[in-house]
Amino acid sequence: MRKCLTGDVATVSNLRVFSGNANRPMAEEICRHLGITLGEANTSRFSDGEFNYQINENVRGADVFLVQPTCPPVDAHLMELLIMLDAFRRSSADRITAVLPYYGYARKDRKDRPRVPISAKLVANLITTAGASRILTMDLHAGQIQGFFDIPVDHIFAAPVLLEYFAAKKLPDLVVVAPDAGGVERARAYAKRLGVDLALADKRREKERANIVEVMNIVGNVSGRTALIVDDMVDTAGSLTQVAAAIAAKGAREIYACCTHAVLSGPALERIEQSPIKELVTTNSIPLNPRIETQKIKALSVSKLLADAIRSIHDSTSVSKLFV
Repeated sequence: MRKCLTGDVATVSNLRVFSGNANRPMAEEICRHLGITLGEANTSRFSDGEFNYQINENVRGADVFLVQPTCPPVDAHLMELLIMLDAFRRSSADRITAVLPYYGYARKDRKDRPRVPISAKLVANLITTAGASRILTMDLHAGQIQGFFDIPVDHIFAAPVLLEYFAAKKLPDLVVVAPDAGGVERARAYAKRLGVDLALADKRREKERANIVEVMNIVGNVSGRTALIVDDMVDTAGSLTQVAAAIAAKGAREIYACCTHAVLSGPALERIEQSPIKELVTTNSIPLNPRIETQKIKALSVSKLLADAIRSIHDSTSVSKLFV
């Protein structure tokens, strides 16, 4: 029998949390914060690689939360999500919320060149068609992706966790740096909460080559100061390390960086290790291999934040209290 919570939550008797293979440790941690056990299901694969899924308990009429970030390998984890959603829909779950701490394919949110797809919209359509009733996600690469869904979307942010960490460090003469014009709003929010100045990296990206960035200039005073680069995700770390190099060239004393989603593909680790960045702080929205957490990379847990959002959605209370 499911455990009941006390206090502001009357009961969680019909609240169920399940997980695929993308980030099971996060799902288990979320359940610990909620005071329930992770739902039982078969998440194996056939010998040819096809995902084999079966729910091993009754979920008829249940409020189901399915934790499955579409992190690398993106296609495999996305397919797992779609199959699991279909299974819960066919098992008569009352409501199915897809919990996507990391939303893959988010970088293709518009037609920025001729004859290209809008992949973020396609993925939204797939998730909705598969059976999701609601989406819970974190730090979307582009906020307008919320509008790609015709179902409710709760978009929360990892900022409270990251801000708490850096506020506790009491870094001297701190300046927050936006790595590009698109990240100014995010960086400004961090600067405001920390009570420090804001700077901007003016960069240009080569349109015909993905992950290739040329930093042109740093707008703002970073000389002799501690700089904190704030971004939503780090993939190959090309952009991040070039911004860090530009800040160092402008005379910054120390350079830190933070992001919500650490994809860290290709040469990312080597670039970060060789960069002037003292520490990159990220979250567990994407599971990090233990070898990746070097002296320069630290992962903070956002599981309690997601658990609080799940509890609010289940109880039909405000999720906006978690916003920054």
